[in-house]
Amino acid sequence: MPFREEPYPYLILDARYEKAREESVIRSQAVLIAIGINEGGRRKVLGVDLAPRESQSSWKDFLVRLKDRGLHGVEFVVSDDHAGLKKALTEVLTDAAWQRCYVHFLRNALDYLPRKADDDCLQELRWLYDRRDLAEAQRDPAAWLTKWSTKDPKLTDGVEDHISETLTFYRLPRAHHKPLKSTNMLERLNEEIKRRTRVVRALCVETHEAWLEDNRYLNRDLLKEQRRERLRAAAS
Repeated sequence: MPFREEPYPYLILDARYEKAREESVIRSQAVLIAIGINEGGRRKVLGVDLAPRESQSSWKDFLVRLKDRGLHGVEFVVSDDHAGLKKALTEVLTDAAWQRCYVHFLRNALDYLPRKADDDCLQELRWLYDRRDLAEAQRDPAAWLTKWSTKDPKLTDGVEDHISETLTFYRLPRAHHKPLKSTNMLERLNEEIKRRTRVVRALCVETHEAWLEDNRYLNRDLLKEQRRERLRAAAS
């Protein structure tokens, strides 16, 4: 469906994987999803597509198709840190600012924390995303880095290098910060898709097993007899 009639200043992108049958083989396929928010603040699913995997080319093709259908006016894009997606954005949506999902960023930070790490470390980092403006958000990390750099240097080095990518949302109106600093809204949609997919898959498996134990649905002997009758009729 084309959507040329209105711009979508906000775009949220994410992908999830589903099992799909391809040439009689079950393979994992990437489901690419785009949600747009128009000038009136209303959300719309702009595109859903299957790809063999997440890659620069698959994301680029997906975004190009959206533009061909009329996507325009994109000013701000929220996504995770997938390298292929980031490169595709720079090629297709050249004028849009990019916001790295802060929730994904914090999840990645857990990789650098030891199992018995102080919860205060990550909690204080999470608080940085509740500041009133960019100046305040940029000032506070310095104190956090000073406090934790000796105890968790791998974590603080990674945060120092990349935290600016997660603060782009501060350029937006303050009321837009919470819904647009992460891909949570789209992830909730993905979870609902996943939940319903599980239900459908379970139903199909249950039905399949019931059919195996059920009485024969059709008597194919009747079809064979009909064919024989036709052959006899044709021969005579």
